[in-house]
Amino acid sequence: MGRRTPLVDLFCETCSRPWLIGWWDQFKRMLNRELSHLSEMSRSGNQVSEYISTTFLDKQNEVEIPSPTLRERDKPMCHISGVKKLTHSSSLSINTTMPRFGVKTEQEDALARELDDLNKWGLNIFRLAEFSNNRPLSCIMFAIFQERDLLKTFRIPVDTFVTYVMTLEDHYHANVAYHNSLHAADVTQSTHVLLSTPALDAVFTDLEILAALFAAAIHDVDHPGVSNQFLINTNSELALMYNDESVLENHHLAVGFKLLHEDNCDIFQNLSKRQRQSLRKLVIDMVLATDMSKHMSLLADLKTMVETKKVTSSGVLLLDHYTDRIQVLRNMVHCADLSNPTKPLVVYREWTERIMEEFFRQGDKERERGMEISPMCDKHTASVEKSQVGFIDYIVHPLWETWGDLVHPDAQDILDTLEDNRDWYQSTIPQSPISPPPMPLGPDKRLNACIDKFQFKLTLDDDTEGGQEEEEEEEEEGKTTHNHMVLDCSQGEEEGEDVEREGDIIEEEGEVGMEEEEEEKRGVLQRAQSGVEIHSDTIPLLSPWPHPTCTHHALVVNPLFPMAKTQDQIRLHKQ
Repeated sequence: MGRRTPLVDLFCETCSRPWLIGWWDQFKRMLNRELSHLSEMSRSGNQVSEYISTTFLDKQNEVEIPSPTLRERDKPMCHISGVKKLTHSSSLSINTTMPRFGVKTEQEDALARELDDLNKWGLNIFRLAEFSNNRPLSCIMFAIFQERDLLKTFRIPVDTFVTYVMTLEDHYHANVAYHNSLHAADVTQSTHVLLSTPALDAVFTDLEILAALFAAAIHDVDHPGVSNQFLINTNSELALMYNDESVLENHHLAVGFKLLHEDNCDIFQNLSKRQRQSLRKLVIDMVLATDMSKHMSLLADLKTMVETKKVTSSGVLLLDHYTDRIQVLRNMVHCADLSNPTKPLVVYREWTERIMEEFFRQGDKERERGMEISPMCDKHTASVEKSQVGFIDYIVHPLWETWGDLVHPDAQDILDTLEDNRDWYQSTIPQSPISPPPMPLGPDKRLNACIDKFQFKLTLDDDTEGGQEEEEEEEEEGKTTHNHMVLDCSQGEEEGEDVEREGDIIEEEGEVGMEEEEEEKRGVLQRAQSGVEIHSDTIPLLSPWPHPTCTHHALVVNPLFPMAKTQDQIRLHKQ
């Protein structure tokens, strides 16, 4: 039976262009436009926009790279830094009784109660660390491998396993606020839960499950608490070794695999040569995908899979080919790595405090070196609340919404928590007296919230020169746009009162226009939900259409994701 080729084999019948590629290009342009508007609103908005652009959109600032010092030139480059000699193997002799949860603790009963939530989303990893004698990663790995019977399946000696995970945990830095063994344990447990989602039941092999959990456990080992760009900008040894490409991710992999060569640490000793090679390939693929600059590419791949997915009669995904399964595994670990905003608010807030502390420490180092301070790393100007709202709106929600589409309806509770947490952080942002009041939510809260929070205005940068001139004229005249209002104050202080009166009139007209536009949106959405076909010229009100210049499309809109298409206008090629 032929199978669908993703992305490049989906064409518009009228203009013969790949519609999904067209949609993706347009989505990125609109995201860039939205971030540009955000950066113009305030200093803190500019920081949030810069942080998202430089971290998740693979846009790096140009900086002057310092020359290496004489001491740095003398360092050998063939060894893996960060690996240190430890003595866990001697403390776990053959006559030693193995602790119930793999770690020594005087609070086994309390730890057992926490581990009752091992298979649930939202396990409180901070309490687990408290009851496991600060061994969250060792404890969670031991519990998960026991739960999944992986020690027996792959004939992993228990003492070897405990020795390795304790050695691995010791190579996470306890003095790093966020990227420590707590984070590794949280991502590992989140991956464990995602692997068990009903839509993925029996999809992955035991070896793929082993690889995913191992990748999650090692994905940030020996993290120094600074970003890839900081290492590149400071001409660090790691950046030189890995040629500025996914510097930390390559290092985490090197350390994670190197530790297998330590005394009594080779947990894969009984795997066949072919199994070891396959596992290594899987793990490398998944850990490299945790480089946040690859986020948009991962999201595009995931969206492609959603639009071409096949399921069994029981709703389980059909992933017959390796490329499909590794694509899901890559995105699964990436989702787990970006899962803090989907956890209970008390846990999410703790993670937020920790990541901001780590950012601010990096900012202090940059300040001491006389470097430009990275976005969101200046403790004097960063807005924590705005950063989280922007992080969710532009990065986390689109990713998790697409994952939710893939495993529908398994992730609905996760999405609900994410939106509740977003609303909480939004409510904590100090309101400016000149800010327009928030739009009221209608009876369909979810739909209106989606329009309000995740709406991009459809305007292409490269449509026509006329369109660009129109936009420039609007900005010059001070008209209210869908995203923000720009007033022309260039005539001087003597005309300030006139400008203020003109601004009041424009704002009133803008509010009326927005009300009319919202009413039109609701009408279009009601027709879309009823299955009524909608012409493409109404789509800018709702969601980006792949080819706005192709006016022959009639389509049905999905209002909950910025994507629209007509099934009978897509030609599928068979391999």
